[in-house]
Amino acid sequence: MRRLSGIDASFLYLETPNNHMHIGAVYVFDPSDDPTACSVDRVRRTIENRLHLLPPFRWRLVEVPFGLHHPLWINDPDFDIENHVRGVALPAPGGAIELADYAAQFMARPLDRSRPLWELEVVQGLAGGQVAFITKTHHAAIDGVSGAELTALLLDLSADPLPVAAPSQPFVPDRVPTELEMIAYALRSVAQQPSELINTIRRTTAAIKGPQTPTGEGQTDERPAEERPTDERPIGAALFTAPRASFNVPITPHRTFAYTHVSLADIKAIRSAFGGTVNDVVLAVCASALRRYLLDSGELPAEPLIAMVPMSVRTSAQVGSLGNKITQLLVRLATQEPDPVARLKLIQIETQSAKNQSTAIGAETLSNWAEFAAPAIASRAARFYSEMGLANRHKPIYNVTISNVPGPQVPLYSAGAKLVGWYPMGPIFDGIGLNITVMSYLGNLYFGLLACQDTVNRLWDLAQYVEDAVAELRDAAATALSANNAAVEECVVAAKSGC
Repeated sequence: MRRLSGIDASFLYLETPNNHMHIGAVYVFDPSDDPTACSVDRVRRTIENRLHLLPPFRWRLVEVPFGLHHPLWINDPDFDIENHVRGVALPAPGGAIELADYAAQFMARPLDRSRPLWELEVVQGLAGGQVAFITKTHHAAIDGVSGAELTALLLDLSADPLPVAAPSQPFVPDRVPTELEMIAYALRSVAQQPSELINTIRRTTAAIKGPQTPTGEGQTDERPAEERPTDERPIGAALFTAPRASFNVPITPHRTFAYTHVSLADIKAIRSAFGGTVNDVVLAVCASALRRYLLDSGELPAEPLIAMVPMSVRTSAQVGSLGNKITQLLVRLATQEPDPVARLKLIQIETQSAKNQSTAIGAETLSNWAEFAAPAIASRAARFYSEMGLANRHKPIYNVTISNVPGPQVPLYSAGAKLVGWYPMGPIFDGIGLNITVMSYLGNLYFGLLACQDTVNRLWDLAQYVEDAVAELRDAAATALSANNAAVEECVVAAKSGC
């Protein structure tokens, strides 16, 4: 039995009939070498043999009475793999649109909280004989990085995998605690919070003040803000300062999904030409696609869109650990800038500013604040916000979620079938009805776009614009490289001539 951390539990409190707080993915396999590789029975056996490596797959949620404290995970005494792994057939012709439509319907259904919070559907009937796995797991149990790590444990490095070592100890299910036991456990935990809260307030206050650099004994810097050093000015985007777009409204339970992929080599070539990081290029690609999407409908705001970018704070010592270890960056996407290279340069400045602002307080301190949320109040507040349509009553918290998760660059297999596509799906919220999640795998970046069906009706156009944005920046990078080579040649010729 283990209590959820505040940040893990927050994903439960945010859940409403319209906001489903699970994350998922569409995995596409090629079973041409073994047609039985991805049968439902074989997939179930594969997972059952590895359950000791996948603890969250057996965790069941237990709510503390009266919402006195965060819920508990217990090892489910009634676990049955057949409740979690099922088979379906895709409607003809089994192409990308049919697969995406089914994945959207799958993501639109909430998970059953009386069971471990995950599901996997084996989807047959894809064009070309391919098979897909569509998964969803509650965000309370995993984040993007830990989810990718769990996926890697389910898959193999070759078509003929080595046997999985048996568990060192037999599985022992937990006894469901009584209400009295949970209340006593919650009260003991709550009793420790006042001192923890004081320490968190102290650390936060010290971080906000920052290092104090005196200008002289008893003196303060009275220069106007615009004349002070740049590092003393406010940096980074702020919540509730984003312009409104068509997807920044209350959402319904219905979902739409589209996907695409681009070459990782192209992304790295763009980074090499213009500097920054791979994530900067991903954000610039998304910004270009969103700019074009909004221009098409005549609704591009004069102010730049703001993206929430989850960032892993998992240390090397925490690799393989579960739960959520993330913080969030707010990044202006420079969508007001028409030139794609200038837009990328602005985003590079923005991401660095956002990182500086995030690390000023520290991810651990920010996570600690989540520990003090009152479960009953937080859950009711989320439902009230959704039911009253309050997302329309204020400026958007931010416009879009863009998440980039690094994945393995080696081939992966399931029971002999090679993984040939990995399209992630992240959650959307009231007021933020679009999520773009990116997974790198085997030389490609796989983009999964999830949105509210009733507010975004051209999601496949946006996916195409992602491809176009990469091509545009790739061509600009090639031009810049050619110009740089020409300049180098001129220097060489000048040097040889003695000039």
